[in-house]
Amino acid sequence: MYLFGASGHGKVIKEILKANGVKVEAFVDDNPNVNECGGRPVLHNAMELSPMIVSIGLNKIRKEIVERLARNNPAIVFGKAIHPSAIVSPTARIGEGTVVMAGAVINADAVIGSHCIVNTGATIDHDCVIDDYCHVAPGVHVSGATHVGEGTWIGVGSSVVQCLTIGKNCMIGAGSVVVKDIPDDVMAYGNPCRIKTSNKQDNKMNKGKLAPTLIGGGEIVGYQIVVLHERRTYHAA
Repeated sequence: MYLFGASGHGKVIKEILKANGVKVEAFVDDNPNVNECGGRPVLHNAMELSPMIVSIGLNKIRKEIVERLARNNPAIVFGKAIHPSAIVSPTARIGEGTVVMAGAVINADAVIGSHCIVNTGATIDHDCVIDDYCHVAPGVHVSGATHVGEGTWIGVGSSVVQCLTIGKNCMIGAGSVVVKDIPDDVMAYGNPCRIKTSNKQDNKMNKGKLAPTLIGGGEIVGYQIVVLHERRTYHAA
């Protein structure tokens, strides 16, 4: 297996693969100044490397990298990594490129899309649908028959009651309690979880003030924020 993204997140995936008897041959990264990660070499050209998992935590960037790899190598195979301590129902379906970390629980007939992250200790109950490129952060609990749209991030320690719909490209702040449907493209947080701003509007208004995401020798590819409380804004990788 090869991992695209020489990062702490990548090192966790490397250990999951090792626990399953799968060797990581190398990491791949656009940063030419990074040559080692987790005891493995870091390459700077992904051409013809396969199978691959994109080990980047930020949903938008993970999607961009997956699409770029697929364009450059139509024959690429994307692997998946499921920690041996995770409990995954035999009726659950998990897409390519997805990572399920230690202590996670995925129950009956849940559907996890491609290139998702189900992080440490997260639970996804029966009949849930988690669309592609989502990140369910550590300690999140998603109750049964809930649908989470593509590219949405549910922040650490959040809880989602049953039978809800959370839209695509949303940011749900850490520790939130989601008790009502959430539309597309919003940032929401709190107990109960309330919509605070549109992600599109917020990114446009605050672009110069937010921490940039860098790849490829310093190219700015996106901006990100995670709002945890009314008066505190944190940047997250």
